[in-house]
Amino acid sequence: MKLVYPAIFTPYEDGSDGYLVEFPDLPGCVTGGDDLAEAIFMAEDAASGWVLTELEEGKKAPEATKVNDVVAQGNAMVNLVALDMDAYAAKYGSNAVKKTLTIPAWLNTFVEENGISCSKVLQEALGRMAQAK
Repeated sequence: MKLVYPAIFTPYEDGSDGYLVEFPDLPGCVTGGDDLAEAIFMAEDAASGWVLTELEEGKKAPEATKVNDVVAQGNAMVNLVALDMDAYAAKYGSNAVKKTLTIPAWLNTFVEENGISCSKVLQEALGRMAQAK
């Protein structure tokens, strides 16, 4: 799943090249960086972590506000931040969900005789499918 959220980048008040980053659609998701490039990278990571937590709790990712509807104050600017949730979840996701599996009896016999983990095989196959998307 690919998502895009507007973020507000506010220059640090100390006169350095750094930025504070806030997401209007992700309450409490705040990060920053010592320069614009680092702030963008940190924004992607922070927002991805925020959304992944929501998804792992069974919630939906919030709808993104249209970028033109986000107002930046003072010398702050609005920029879109793209999230690749499939890649982020593959790297950092931890919650497992129990699924019931139905297979033919003959295949179950094969699985048991060969010590195959259906859960592991299914996870690996679905992971490959998700990465191919």
